[in-house]
Amino acid sequence: MITIFNRKELCITYSMKEQAEIRDKLSQNNVEYSVRVINRMSPSSFASGIRSRAGSFGQNMDLNYEYIIYVHKKDYEEAKYVINK
Repeated sequence: MITIFNRKELCITYSMKEQAEIRDKLSQNNVEYSVRVINRMSPSSFASGIRSRAGSFGQNMDLNYEYIIYVHKKDYEEAKYVINK
């Protein structure tokens, strides 16, 4: 089980295709992972968000979602090898 205390950040990407490929490689090699998805256009408690003020005109829609992939600390080196081969 991956928790906030035993995880290590493997990669960050804005590409849905790239994160799907990384997840497939990790799954095929039995490496446990977790994914955190952040919507960059949604409002938060600290900021009202860009979209509510200016809409989405001129925004690169490919950069709306950020994908952060974590693995267990003990699996980090293996995970790096798996996604880079």
